[in-house]
Amino acid sequence: MGSLVGHVAPGFGFFIIGLWHLINHIKNHVISPKSYTSLPWFPTSKIRYLELFLIMAGSTMSIAMELFIGPDRHQPLDPDGTIPSNHLQNFEHSNISITLFVYAAFSILLDKLAPPAQYGLTYMLGAIAFGQQLLLFHLHSADHMGIEGQYHWLLQIAIFTSLATTLLGINYPKSFLSSFARSISIMFQGVWLMVMGFMLWTPEFIPKGCFMNLEKGHKVVRCRGEEALERAKSLVNIQFSWYVVGVTIFSVSLYLFMVKFYQEKVEYQSITKFEEQEKEEEDEDEDDVEAQKKGKLDDPRSSFLQMGKSFAPLDIER
Repeated sequence: MGSLVGHVAPGFGFFIIGLWHLINHIKNHVISPKSYTSLPWFPTSKIRYLELFLIMAGSTMSIAMELFIGPDRHQPLDPDGTIPSNHLQNFEHSNISITLFVYAAFSILLDKLAPPAQYGLTYMLGAIAFGQQLLLFHLHSADHMGIEGQYHWLLQIAIFTSLATTLLGINYPKSFLSSFARSISIMFQGVWLMVMGFMLWTPEFIPKGCFMNLEKGHKVVRCRGEEALERAKSLVNIQFSWYVVGVTIFSVSLYLFMVKFYQEKVEYQSITKFEEQEKEEEDEDEDDVEAQKKGKLDDPRSSFLQMGKSFAPLDIER
């Protein structure tokens, strides 16, 4: 994960999942706000478990890259079977991927078996995955004092939000705002991971007074002096604030757009349905009237009465 691709690829995955959740939560809430219930994952029409399959595939690729493809010897251990210092980060990142894989796999199993605690257990598995992610990034073996450490500290804010809102989903399944915040936090995790990849491993984006240095098999950004380091950290904080504002504007704008789109669609369908029902009722009334008229004409007693009424004046005159 300690590279541009190692951050951009998983970041893009988090971004897509978060955006997918955000769109579906908004859509479900707008269409049926009274019966809305938060879902931990969303099935698709053609492949029900597509979201979970993608999480499992991405996690598997991440584990393979961290433990077998990335290392020079294509395995993370020393000849004596111990974990070398320069591979500690690989194991930390792979443990996050393993937990996400477990979440997706058991979510499929729970959906197939449908036990009574399916909803709560699925959310609990998601909370465990975010908790594992928060723990490993908080206790990361990477340098916490440099620019990379500052990026990781700020990433933990988004992870903590995902964890907290996932736990809230267990007891408050009807809360749209909790689901909305969770979706934004997952999406923001992806955005911030991609930003980290580009800003830390693209030489043109390294702050003034800093440089890229190879340490323990990983490229790390170092700064020349305390002043350059503090300036670089302040720039990271400013970036974080910009992206928070940008993601917030995007999310709320998406909500307003989807509210307008789906409400108009629902209202149009309701009016059309009402008009069709009204037309059907009118057609039924006309059919009943025609049937009554036809019944009167076909009734011999009514014909006899009509004949009697026509001859009645003649009888009176006589």
